[in-house]
Amino acid sequence: MITADLIEKYNVAGPRYTSYPTVPHWQPEKFQLNDWKTSIRQRTSSEKGISLYIHLPFCESLCTFCACHKRITKNHAMERPYIDAVLNEWRMYANILPADTVIEEIHLGGGSPSFFSEENLKHLMDGILRYFPVAENHEFSWEGNPVNTTFAQLKTLYDVGFRRVSYGVQDYDMSVQQAIRREQSFETVETATQMARTIGYTSVSHDLVFGLPFQTVESVKNTVEKTLKLAPDRLAFYSYAHVPWLKGNGQRGYDEANLPTGHEKRSFYDLGKKMLEEAGYAELGMDHFALPEDSLFKVAKEGTMRRNFMGYTTTQNNTLIGLGASAISDSGDMYAQNVKNVEEYQMLVNSGNLPILKGHKSTEEELFVRQIISDIMCNGFAEWQLGEISDLTENQLEELALDGLIELTDTNLKVTELGHSYLRNICMPFDEYLIGNKSENMFSKTV
Repeated sequence: MITADLIEKYNVAGPRYTSYPTVPHWQPEKFQLNDWKTSIRQRTSSEKGISLYIHLPFCESLCTFCACHKRITKNHAMERPYIDAVLNEWRMYANILPADTVIEEIHLGGGSPSFFSEENLKHLMDGILRYFPVAENHEFSWEGNPVNTTFAQLKTLYDVGFRRVSYGVQDYDMSVQQAIRREQSFETVETATQMARTIGYTSVSHDLVFGLPFQTVESVKNTVEKTLKLAPDRLAFYSYAHVPWLKGNGQRGYDEANLPTGHEKRSFYDLGKKMLEEAGYAELGMDHFALPEDSLFKVAKEGTMRRNFMGYTTTQNNTLIGLGASAISDSGDMYAQNVKNVEEYQMLVNSGNLPILKGHKSTEEELFVRQIISDIMCNGFAEWQLGEISDLTENQLEELALDGLIELTDTNLKVTELGHSYLRNICMPFDEYLIGNKSENMFSKTV
C-alpha cells in the first residue's frame, strides 16, 4: 500500500535512465573521436540496422515546463541553413558507416519540428534517405505542436514513410496552459489528430504531463477525459521535471508554491493510470501507455521493448546516431553528444568537422549495469550472478523489497505493482555514480 511516508521517502532526485552512465557522469577525458568512429562502424557492420534521431531545436515561443535544448525565434529564415548543416553532418556519418547499412528508425524531435515548412521537411528527408535503404518494417515518427502542425507537413512526412506522430498536449486546463505558456484548445488537438488519421498515420500519440503548476485532481481528470475522446494509440503520461537551475531553462516563470506536492503528484498519476487502464490502455515501462494494436504494446508484451535517448522504442539495433545541435548518439558501448549552440554546430559541420562536444566510452562494469537498468526500465525484471552486485547494492535492494516495491532473490528482482511507478528508484542502487554523490542539482525528483 502506498503511503504518504513512502512517497516522501522515495521522492528524491534521480535519473530517468535513458543512458547509463547518465550524461552528468560521463568521463569525456577518456573519449577519443577515432574510437567513436570505429565503434559505430563496427557495431553497424555486425547489426546492419541503425536509428536516427534528428534534433530540430526551433520554437516560436517558450513553454515554461520544457527542459529541452531549444532556440526561441520567429525567424524562419533559419530553417534551411540549419537543415543543410544537419545534412552535412549526416554525410560525414554516411562516409563512416558500412555500405550495407539499413535505416530502421527515424525520429524528428525538438524543439518543434512543426516549426519547419513542408518544403524544408522534404528537403531534410530527401537528403537523409539518399545514402542507405530503409528497412521494410521501419518506424519513422515525429513530434508536432498541435497549434502549428499542418496537413501539408503531415502529408509530406507520410509520403516518405512516417506513420507515427506525437502531439504535445500537456494539459487542457486554461490556468495551467497560461502558466506553462502553451495555450491550445481541445478543438485544436482534435483537428491535428484527425488530420493525421485522415492521411493514414497508424499511430497517433499524445503527451500529457502531471505535476504542472496549478494542476488539481479535477483538472487532471478533465484532461484525461478529453484525451480519451480522441483515443490516441499511444500516450506518454510524464511527471513534470522541475529543474529550473538548468542554464537557459524557462522554468522560473512561476512560483514554486504553485506546484503540487509529491503526494499530490502521486494522486494525479494514480488517477490518470486508473482512467487509462479502464479505457483499455496498458502501462508500458515508465510513463507510457498504449492500446493493444500499437507497435509499442506488441514489443512490450514480447519482452523486446528497448530504451534509449529517444525514449522507448520498438527497434532492436544498438546504433543510434543523433544529428543536430545537442543531439546524442549511442553505439552500444560509447556515447557522443553534439555541441548545443546552433551557430557553433553549423560552423563545425560546415567546415567538415563532426560537432561533438563530449562523449563517454563504457567499461565492462558499466555495460553490466546498463543492461540491468534497461531490463528494469523495460521489463520490470533483472537478474545477475552471485557476487556480481555489491553489498551496498544488495542492502538497498533489500530495503526496496521490505517496502514492497520489488520481489527479491539472491540473483534477480521483479518489480511489483506497487513498485511500477518507482522504476527510477529501483534502478538507482545499481548506479555506482550516485554513491556518495549529491544529485539534487543534476536530476528531477522521482515522484
